[in-house]
Amino acid sequence: MSRTILFALLLMGIAVAQGRGEAPPPATEVLTGPAALGDWTTDAPGVRRRITVDDVAQPYHSPSAENHPKIVPRPEGVWPQAPAGFKVTQFATGLTQPRVITRAPNGDLFVAESAANQIRVLRDADGDGEPELNKVFATNLNRPFGIAFFPLGANPQFLYIGNTDSVVRFPYILGATQATGPAETIVSNIPSGNESVGGGGHWTRDLEFSPDGKTLYVAIGSRSNATDDASETRRAMILAFDPDGGNERVFAAGIRNPVGLATHPETGALWTSVNERDGLGDNLVPDYITHVEPGGFYGWPWYYLGPNQDPRHKGKHPELKAKSILPDVLLQSHMASLDLAFYDGANFPSNYKHDAFACQHGSWNRARRVGYKVIRIPLKQGVATGEYEDFLTGFVTPDGDVWGRPVGVAVTSTGALVVTDDASGTIWRVEYVGE
Repeated sequence: MSRTILFALLLMGIAVAQGRGEAPPPATEVLTGPAALGDWTTDAPGVRRRITVDDVAQPYHSPSAENHPKIVPRPEGVWPQAPAGFKVTQFATGLTQPRVITRAPNGDLFVAESAANQIRVLRDADGDGEPELNKVFATNLNRPFGIAFFPLGANPQFLYIGNTDSVVRFPYILGATQATGPAETIVSNIPSGNESVGGGGHWTRDLEFSPDGKTLYVAIGSRSNATDDASETRRAMILAFDPDGGNERVFAAGIRNPVGLATHPETGALWTSVNERDGLGDNLVPDYITHVEPGGFYGWPWYYLGPNQDPRHKGKHPELKAKSILPDVLLQSHMASLDLAFYDGANFPSNYKHDAFACQHGSWNRARRVGYKVIRIPLKQGVATGEYEDFLTGFVTPDGDVWGRPVGVAVTSTGALVVTDDASGTIWRVEYVGE
């Protein structure tokens, strides 16, 4: 049977199942080529895609769309969809733009409520999926996003926060539910998202420590879509610092918006989830997830996906063409890939161990919506296969309106997956309960 026929049958199954209110059937193969380039109507738990450089469209293959989502309340009876054997519950709701979520060594979950300029802590000590403690830990921040504990291990002494224009830290004692002292500014001059202009001004600042605890990574997105003037100084890169904020250096560059950072549990490699540039058409340039090479250059703004030159910078920097690195996993263009985490729990089936999960916030620069889901990135001994799989879907109505937008993802101490949704102000919890 041809791939085209198989894909058509898959879509028929999705349509029928959605009409009955049931979970759609999973794909039986990895969709490649044109079949991999669907939209929200082709999403379903278990659908697998692999996009390669050969599948990438040419610049301006279609008009550049402006199709922002209409955010609506969650329709009655509608719930996020996960693969068979997984149960989705509402862990917490009523939050104000919940973004990054991070697990403390004792199992507490810390959440950045970016619009409220605060950090919240939730505790589910008995692991029943219902937090018995829900409290604001710190306030008076500036669009907080990244959260990291230091030093690594069972007894951190500080909680680091990535504001849009700085990195600060609070004294922290394991189990604390409120900051016990004022914020100490570690890095005071991070390029600010308050300089936002059309098509850019990326404001999120994720944080991650190296496995040896000697390096603090700070993700900084571009100010613009694809310009290369002085306003992009110290942008579109991952900066590195000593834990005290000193010794600034560039870890990797040419990364338009490295929203999420995470360290692979086995290899110790730093990974990032990236929003690529807009304005070149519906299917260009693919967002991506990749391990990050120290000193690596990933092309922005002059190149993309290796040596492909952005036509808006024709002829510029030919010396960088061969240095531009091809990322590990190409996603559909404009999905807005945000936070990511590696599965280090014991609740999911064993084949999920150390795979990555990444939140796709959803497109605006595309005629047909893509994203608005959580995907799984299979890895073999820390190396990506190049494919990705829909894991948590159902955040878009049949009419194309949006009620949920995944942002942050973390693994709880019981092995469940928690996902923040900044459209509905909710944290969703996904647990494996068996077939």
